[in-house]
Amino acid sequence: MPTATLTSKGQITIPIEVREELKLVAGSRIDFVWRGDAYVMIPSSHSISRLAGFFGPYEGDPVSVEDMNEAIADAMGTL
Repeated sequence: MPTATLTSKGQITIPIEVREELKLVAGSRIDFVWRGDAYVMIPSSHSISRLAGFFGPYEGDPVSVEDMNEAIADAMGTL
């Protein structure tokens, strides 16, 4: 398992095998997403489609944009 050490300035060097697997290059941006018990590194330069199913399947009924707008307005007390 690749390992990195945190410097006193809060920096790490991402191991080469991780950089290659994630296709990271100098200047790549990385998002850190909380998964309930750990953070996951996700290159933010990749397509949002890589996040499909990240939080599990959606099990609710479909909701229209109008219903979403109404729920937001209700929550804000503006309706």
